[in-house]
Amino acid sequence: MNKKMLLLGLFVLAGFVAAQSILDSTSTALNSLCQGIKGLLPVAAMLMIVLAGVIYAAGQIMGAETRARANVWATACLTGALIAVLIAVIAPAVLNTIYGGQSIAC
Repeated sequence: MNKKMLLLGLFVLAGFVAAQSILDSTSTALNSLCQGIKGLLPVAAMLMIVLAGVIYAAGQIMGAETRARANVWATACLTGALIAVLIAVIAPAVLNTIYGGQSIAC
């Protein structure tokens, strides 16, 4: 009986150790995700704004059909840039709300 209780105790202790290491790795992964979002998305948004300007300007010297397509593409680039900025601003707050028990440093 004592051996079974000792074995059960060891399994429970091993479970606690594994759970702690999973929580540490989850916190590390969330921190790197948040840092990646805040570092990459604003740069991508700026590039999309520049690309929208280039597409719009190039479309103005083309024919009517190409000009209309260029306007649609430029609008899509600007919309994508706006969404990227919104994600970069809102994502840290959402991650902190979802995983509030863990320390996420964004």
